[in-house]
Amino acid sequence: MAINLKVQLAPKNKRGLLLTNPVMTASGTFGYGMEYEHLFDIQKLGAIVCKGTTFEPREGNPQPRIVETASGMLNSIGWQNIGVEALIREKAPVWAKWQVPVIVNIAGKTVEEYGQLAARLDGVPGISGIEVNISCPNVKAGGVEFGADARSAAKVTAVVRKATALPVIMKLTPTTSDIVGIAKAVAEAGADVVCLINTLKGMAIDVKTRRPVLGNVFGGLSGPAIKPVALAMVYQVADAVDIPIIGCGGIATATDALEFIMAGATAVEIGTANFWNPRATLDILEGIEKFLRKEKIKDIRKLIGIARLKS
Repeated sequence: MAINLKVQLAPKNKRGLLLTNPVMTASGTFGYGMEYEHLFDIQKLGAIVCKGTTFEPREGNPQPRIVETASGMLNSIGWQNIGVEALIREKAPVWAKWQVPVIVNIAGKTVEEYGQLAARLDGVPGISGIEVNISCPNVKAGGVEFGADARSAAKVTAVVRKATALPVIMKLTPTTSDIVGIAKAVAEAGADVVCLINTLKGMAIDVKTRRPVLGNVFGGLSGPAIKPVALAMVYQVADAVDIPIIGCGGIATATDALEFIMAGATAVEIGTANFWNPRATLDILEGIEKFLRKEKIKDIRKLIGIARLKS
């Protein structure tokens, strides 16, 4: 039986963003993609989202930056990256030769800087879309402060939308009491896609040293522990916006991914699972296809939002 796994992430954008399947990588967990090429055929994935990119190169936060938690991990990388110019010069030419689309995650210290980053990436061969990080909890400037309320989130969205013709994905924070309002605001401001969710703010303390474990004190909690939170937010937002949703947060198995799709996500991002299983994305993709064949479902799109209760 022929199975259709293709999904369109940006139906309202002239360029569109057609994926051969709904399995994507989450920013910061898959490097620039090249790091995984020797492990499996990354061209089989729906899309790759590269690590967060800033205007200038960043060394990131002080060590330690990662600590394991029950059913997850805390990370406080702090946007360590090579900077946008090096990305355009060194990474984009490689991506331009790939079949799998690459989406660049951007992070700015100011609203204007988000726009400048988007403008710089616009039209660069090898870049298929932009994911705007307004939801990072482990940096002192920028990040989550832009995504905490609808007005600031919409402002960043509008600036990025004006600066680029590329599909724009807004990655939202769970650290809000109004996830639906923020999702609606960015959709109205021109976002093509919303991604739910980024990490939750957390910390760990070493009882022997009596000090915080992470060098930056706080970090982002990810992994299976946050899956129920992410799933609920995808479910909440699905009825409120008329643009596609990417589900992200604690997805480690094909069943996890299918839950998000049934809740209303068009695609999913796999993050923390890549650290303990570098082939997690491929395993999840194969598991989704196996499920569809077993259930005799010919098109993945038939499952999008199927678990939603009609009011």
